[in-house]
Parts: sequence; C-alpha cells; structure tokens
Amino acid sequence: MDEEQRQNSPWRRNLTILWGCTFVAGIAFSEITPFMSLYVGQLGDFTKAEVSFYSGIVYAATFFVTAIVSPMWGALADRKGRKIMLIRASMGMAAAMFLMGLVTNIWQLIALRALQGVFSGFISNAQALIASQTPREHAGKALGTLVTGSTSGMLMGPILGGILAQFFSIRDTFFITAALLFIAGILSATLVKEQFVPVPPRPKDTGGNALQRLLGQFANPKLIIILLISTMIVQLGNTSISPIISLYVKELMHNAGPVALIAGIIAALPGISNILTAPRLGAYGDKHGSGKILVAGYLFAVLVYLPQGFVTSVVALGVLRLFVGISDGALFPTIQTLLTKNSPASATSAIFSWNQSFQALGNMFGSLLGGTLAGLFDYNVVFISTAMLLLLNFIFIWFAAPQLRK
Repeated sequence: MDEEQRQNSPWRRNLTILWGCTFVAGIAFSEITPFMSLYVGQLGDFTKAEVSFYSGIVYAATFFVTAIVSPMWGALADRKGRKIMLIRASMGMAAAMFLMGLVTNIWQLIALRALQGVFSGFISNAQALIASQTPREHAGKALGTLVTGSTSGMLMGPILGGILAQFFSIRDTFFITAALLFIAGILSATLVKEQFVPVPPRPKDTGGNALQRLLGQFANPKLIIILLISTMIVQLGNTSISPIISLYVKELMHNAGPVALIAGIIAALPGISNILTAPRLGAYGDKHGSGKILVAGYLFAVLVYLPQGFVTSVVALGVLRLFVGISDGALFPTIQTLLTKNSPASATSAIFSWNQSFQALGNMFGSLLGGTLAGLFDYNVVFISTAMLLLLNFIFIWFAAPQLRK
C-alpha cells in the first residue's frame, strides 16, 4: 500500500475497532497469566523449586512454538491478508484456552500451552494491519494508541481473574478467557475493514535463509536486526517475572490473606501507567525522534526493576510495578514504530511476524530464566537479573545504533 492509499484507508476506523478487540484480547491473556504458577501447584504435589521450574516450562511452551510458526503466519498474511489472521488466532486460542480448564496433570497443560502457540499472533497482526494502513507521520501515535488497548485489557484482566480465582476457581478463568477470545474473533470478522493488496511474490532466491532475504529489502538491515534483538531482550526481561510474580506476592504476604486477588492487582498496575504514557510517548517520538524515547526507556526500566528485588512489602512492589508500565510504554511501541518507519510497505507483515518471533523467543527464554533462577536461588534474584539484562541491552543499543541517540 503506497502513501496515497494509506491516507485514504479506513485506518482511524480500524484503529478504534482493533483497540476494542485488543482490549478484549488483553483481558483474555492476562486474566490467567498471573495465576498460572498457582494453577501448576494444584496439578501435583510439587516442592517450591519444582513449582518454579514447571511454571517456567508452562510459560515457555507457548512461546517456543510461537517463535517457530510466526514467520510462516506472517508470510501467509502477506498473501491472504491480516484480517483472516486475526480470526485464525482468536478462534484457535479460544479452543486451546477452553481445554486448559479441563486438564488433570502438568503435561496436559504444557501440551495445550504449546497448542496455544500454534494459533498465536492476534495482537501482532492487529499491529501489522494498523501499521500497513496508517500514514507514516501518524504511525507512532497510532501504534502507541493501539498498544493501550491490549494494556488496558491487561490492566483489567488480572483483577478480574483474581476475583474469579478468589471466589470461584482458577479453572473458571480459562473458560471465560476462551469466551473473550471468541468474541474478539467475531468482532474482527464483522467490523474490521481491510483494503488488502497482496504482496507480489519475490523472485526465487536460493541464497541465504528467510531472514536474510527479508533483510535484503531494507535500507538499513543492521538497524532492523538491532531492533529485533532489542524486542527479544525487553520481552525476556518482562517475562522472566511472570512465572514467579504470584509466588513472590505470596511470600511477601507470608501466605496469608487474598493472595490471588492481590497478585492480580500487582500484575495489573503496569497497565495503568502504560495507558497514560504510551500514546504521549509515541506522539513525542513522532515529533522529536523515537530513538530518544527508546534510550530513555531503557534507563528508566533499569531504575525501576532493580529495587523490586529488595522490597519487603507488596505496597512497595506495587509502586515499582506501576513505574514498569512507563518503561513498557516507552520501549515496546517505540521499537515497533522504528520498525515501521524503517520498513518498506511490502515487508510490513513479514517484519512484524519476525518481531513476534523474537518477542516469543524473549518470552520463552524469560520464562525459563525466571523459573530456573527462582528455583536455584530466590524470587528477588529474578528482578535483579532483569535489571542487568536491560542495562546490557541499553549499552548494546548505545554503541551499535548511535543514530538512535541523535
């Protein structure tokens, strides 16, 4: 789609609709995530180290499969359109989530988490659809706004899931998650309008792998690689917390009180600040340079993750998790905006699918790292290691992509 077609496309309408769809999807994904480790503990007589380890495997299974299949779905999206990918992802994951509520052992849960990975990609395809239709001068604000849809849902999801888990059961949240994803699929099928122009097939090229052939379309492939690696590391840092956040809250509360509800609130807090800051940071980056937002976001992330390993109360943890939403609002949309602004239109779906693959790798390695470190040492070590990883990523960006500082 050329720039004139972008100007005339229904991108504002689709942005509004997909904001609602990603909001629903955000609720669906996040209402079960903070309690997955508690669910793992219900599926067997496990020690503390075993629960941490199996929780890491459960989280990683989805992302391992996602990393493998995302480029395939991206290539299919270039040929068939992004809208059909939204329907495929929502309906497939709805079925997987429903079955998760029926499992009786840890291996069934791991297998279904892997199946969920096969159908992943709802939010990334929504991002690709908006990125492909939005005029470049509005890309930062549009993607920043779209991110607030999923983060708003993720804000409500853990609280809703915490209430359900506290007063009903964790299993009930899986059934509700399946229903929400089904609704997102219906809304995408009936309301989203896509003026899809198939990407012409590229000439047969026997040299290089798929990523190398993709990078051949870019004016600055080195920057694209740096941004993809940054996606992986940022997601690795964030996801390393997921397998242990509810267990950490349980420890800070001395295993007394409404642990599931408080864990849900703690997990939701980053969404509040993310909603308020992501569109504003995106608009600022459009005017003054997205690279500045990215560099500042890394520094801020290090400063808010490190103290989380030393807190002694859930209140202090909650305040710092609130600040995490600001760093996420600076990092995730900005990386996507930089990918959009430095990508040809013909590679939009492909680069977003590769971005999802790197994000999935970050999710997988983060889940394994968080579960392993918590099992070998303690929960606070996970937060400290996350801060160090983000600091290393900042140093990498600073020296490998100096143009982002300008």
